[in-house]
Amino acid sequence: MLKLKYFLVGLLVVAITSCMQKESELFLFVGSYADAAEPGINLYRFDVEKGTAVLVKSLTGIQDPSYLAVSRDGKFVYSVSETAVPDAKVCAYSFDKHTGTLSLLNEQKTDGSAPCYIWVDSKRRMAVTANYNGRSISVFPISDDGTLQPAEVYAYEGGTPGSERQEAPHLHCVYASPDESYLYANDLGTDRIYKYDIIVSDKSLSLREGTPASFGLPAGEGPRHTVFHPNGKWAYLIGELSGRVALMNYDKGNLTPACFVEADTLHVSGSADIHITPDGRFLYASNRLKGDGIAIFSIDPADGQLTKVGYQLTGIHPRNFVITPNGKFLLCACRDSNVVQLYEIDKQSGLLRDTGKDIRVDKPVCLKFTDM
Repeated sequence: MLKLKYFLVGLLVVAITSCMQKESELFLFVGSYADAAEPGINLYRFDVEKGTAVLVKSLTGIQDPSYLAVSRDGKFVYSVSETAVPDAKVCAYSFDKHTGTLSLLNEQKTDGSAPCYIWVDSKRRMAVTANYNGRSISVFPISDDGTLQPAEVYAYEGGTPGSERQEAPHLHCVYASPDESYLYANDLGTDRIYKYDIIVSDKSLSLREGTPASFGLPAGEGPRHTVFHPNGKWAYLIGELSGRVALMNYDKGNLTPACFVEADTLHVSGSADIHITPDGRFLYASNRLKGDGIAIFSIDPADGQLTKVGYQLTGIHPRNFVITPNGKFLLCACRDSNVVQLYEIDKQSGLLRDTGKDIRVDKPVCLKFTDM
């Protein structure tokens, strides 16, 4: 009887320990530039307390899955194939959390070249891609089973003839307001942010041109990515060409630039991504091409103003990066160093410490977490 008691206690300890370990772990998807025959999407178990990653599985069969979106429930993954028309497409996968398996559901053409970003709404009713060379965005209704329906394409005009980077529209990012009432599309080529009302009907979503239809930015800004502050009052945009971070006040769908702060002091037009810690205290912006690294800013809680507090050098070509939900680590995808670097965030200063716990993977460019 005593042996049985100890045995049951032991099982309980193992169960509790296993549960605690699972609570501290997330799935980490890494999208990359890869041929279809090579591993393009790699899946890891990542411990958000220890900062350790374990490879679970790798997926082949998709060309250049450079940007991913994971449904809020973690059951579906949507990936662009950043190629030229007619091959450019989006692939929909179901995700089995027990086995770590991605299973292809279907794929749809974007009808726009070089889809470089994808957004999916929180209730998984719509997916939208930004097509960099297609001068367009593609809007895909999502069926109840997670499959994609054919896209409706919204094309844009404009640009500066003779300009090296702004000769035509180059859509680079699509994202929603915090309440998902509005959708925005950043156009690097015309220095504009396009705005749409998100219309809900039954279980579907559609877009309607907003009022105003777009917001202008200073010439040569080259808007790339945007992030909203946790308080929902401010949005921050990284200009790829200007190397500046724009603080924008947000009110009822409208984005009004309030100030600009320099993130790339070398002015090489390679700024890439932007994120904020979950507590809203610090903002980070990545820069590539020269002096590769991440600019670090503190955020004034009163008015959202930024103060530069440091700069962390990284591997070559830091592109997308992500912050763990507990605010402890920042993971940076360095494409040309073939590594995802892991930095610990100092919660008092916001500065980054390289842990040396690199994740080796070919040409990583996109990082996404989901619950286990």
